[in-house]
Amino acid sequence: MKLLVAIFSCFLVSISIGFSQEIAANKVIEVNKLVDYLKPSVKEQLSVNGKISEAVLANYFRTKFSERFFYDWKDVPQKFQKYEALYPGKKEEHTERALDYLGKFSDHPSWKLACNYLNGEPINAYAIRHLARQHKMVDIALYYFYQQKNARYINYFKSQMASLNEALENNKFEKLEDGNGIYESFRAGYRVLNWLQIHNLFLGEKDYSDGDQLKTIATLLQHGANLYQINMKYTPGNHQTRGVSALAMISMLFRDFKGTDVWYEKAMEILKDHLSKEINPDGFQFERSVHYHISDIENYFYVYQLVKQSKLKLDDEWGSKLKSLFTTLVKIAYPDKSAPVLQDDTDNPWAEKNDISGALTLGYLLFNDSEMGYFASENVSAKMYWFLNKSQLELLNNIKSETPKIQSVAFKSTKYFIQREGWNLNDKMMVISAGVDKDKPDHQHGDILGVQAMANGKVILPNYQVRYSLNDLELFKNSRVKNVALVDDELLGKNYVSNKGGSGFGNFKSLPVPKVITWQTNPNFDVFVGSHNGFENIGVKYSRQVIFIKDDFWIVKDNFVSSNSHNYKQVWQGHYTFENQPNLLRATFDDASGCDIFELNAIDSVDSNGARGKQWSILTKRNTHNFSFITIIYPYVGYENRINENQENPDLKGWKINQSKWNSTDLGFASLSKNEENYFFGITNISYKNVEIKFSKSTDIYLNKSKNLIEIQLIGDKKVEISIVGLTKLNSVNKKNLDRLYFKV
Repeated sequence: MKLLVAIFSCFLVSISIGFSQEIAANKVIEVNKLVDYLKPSVKEQLSVNGKISEAVLANYFRTKFSERFFYDWKDVPQKFQKYEALYPGKKEEHTERALDYLGKFSDHPSWKLACNYLNGEPINAYAIRHLARQHKMVDIALYYFYQQKNARYINYFKSQMASLNEALENNKFEKLEDGNGIYESFRAGYRVLNWLQIHNLFLGEKDYSDGDQLKTIATLLQHGANLYQINMKYTPGNHQTRGVSALAMISMLFRDFKGTDVWYEKAMEILKDHLSKEINPDGFQFERSVHYHISDIENYFYVYQLVKQSKLKLDDEWGSKLKSLFTTLVKIAYPDKSAPVLQDDTDNPWAEKNDISGALTLGYLLFNDSEMGYFASENVSAKMYWFLNKSQLELLNNIKSETPKIQSVAFKSTKYFIQREGWNLNDKMMVISAGVDKDKPDHQHGDILGVQAMANGKVILPNYQVRYSLNDLELFKNSRVKNVALVDDELLGKNYVSNKGGSGFGNFKSLPVPKVITWQTNPNFDVFVGSHNGFENIGVKYSRQVIFIKDDFWIVKDNFVSSNSHNYKQVWQGHYTFENQPNLLRATFDDASGCDIFELNAIDSVDSNGARGKQWSILTKRNTHNFSFITIIYPYVGYENRINENQENPDLKGWKINQSKWNSTDLGFASLSKNEENYFFGITNISYKNVEIKFSKSTDIYLNKSKNLIEIQLIGDKKVEISIVGLTKLNSVNKKNLDRLYFKV
């Protein structure tokens, strides 16, 4: 008998040690077993006669949560009261979203397709992914407070969490290999963030018992174990970033459990990989989208905030990289403090701008930067309000604001180029997209060498936000709905493939490879020149030049070269009428400002098309080998300042078309001249008095003569050799590119 007892006792010890060594990724710890996973020092601190009661354990974690979370849960009543005052419109929004969710999903929904909503309609892949994220559960948690703390909504949260745990135990949930994995890194990470917020909101509520709280903690620990297990190695993209951000939060908030130190080290290691590999040297998030750029800001912010609050050590790279994400938003901002729509921006489908005030308000609070303060509002976004403490929010009572100093700027790694007049509301700005991420272009649109522009407070050349679940996503991602050039029926995005899970998201398997040829900025004008290989499959070489004549207008020149005949096209977004078709298009806005698109070279036709209330015009030159569109993008204020469609050769803010005092023997060249400034397109020679300048091949130049000094800058798409007769002295030459020179005459 003694021998049998001894063997049985050893067996129990063995099981106990096994439990204490590792938190399982595929099973939620029973509440009465949580103590087995505590670190020895915590066990010793809480034990009374060798036991730790449920009440003692729950109280301990309430105390720790009040110290470690973004704000103290004991402040929830006051914080919610202030939330109601600061965001009065949110009550209706949270109510609508909560009731929508409650009307669609039971408290024990199916976590596996095929399944139905409560009304019997089938749930699709897009919806099951959003169920997995649990983002509308936050609306229900806030609805609980709006509804005078109706216990139904706490019980709904508890039951839905329990139903997922049951699905896990019974292996009845969407797997990653099916494309819609419930425990996939992004969805699980998003769910953790939402549940942590809800857990903190409910900690002081009588209907959220000690046992309920511990069950949530056990569930979050299982999520931590899963996130640790599936994120052992760096994988590019925001999905892993969201997951390891959540893992880092779990490991800090519940660092009383064995194994969480290892989770923390792994999470911070992987996050550092993302910081170093996915935040480009120029400060832009590598997926080139404002939406995903801000999403990454949030991912890093949650961790950054908790690390600082816990007084843990943090690599210096964290602070500098995180700050660069905010300063990037400053650099790309429109004069009205919004930002362009870039790639997969998805917050407001069909919107033509991005609201960056919330992100830069957060940046101001973190870094006390007055240029970020220029964009900051008195309130952070309603979402981020719940992740800031009282002292941070009080900083918004006296925001330090300074107009940014940045002007035209190049993101040389991400390959966005910003041409900026200034920061007054009516100033002009254009962004040129000349990059494709080589590692993960999943969120890339068919906008290579596309442009967007604002002038006079209006987006005059828009791009549009998208939504993955809409059936015309492919249309709005591709180049027919961008400000680009096309050939025949070729689009820039090719071989569109929807994702495996069927949620609507998809990407192009083939996109053109862009090349930046020239980027120059000076007080008079900015010039960008680039090319891409998107039409070489049909034997066409293509390049685009964008010249910003500061204070006046843009010149966009599209060049096509082919040994065969093709139809060459420009696509311009916006609602245009054809004032003097096909060479003059006009859009006007509610304040009588407008934008004219004027072609210097004759084209054959212009057609209009549209979808979702958006419209675009396609200008076409038919059946020709080589051709260049030379297009004036001409913003104006007031009817009398438009391009006068009744004049054969209209005045363009003092610029004259083909009336330069410089002469050329070339046929078909074009020029714009104003006083002594000249832009020439398609020339091999020019002359004036005793000065003659020859070029080794047809090119485009800027020429400015002041007294006896002449400045020449190449603005074309190829290098040329220059010979000059009649000069007195050559002052300076950029010998590497011969793109600018000065000489006396």
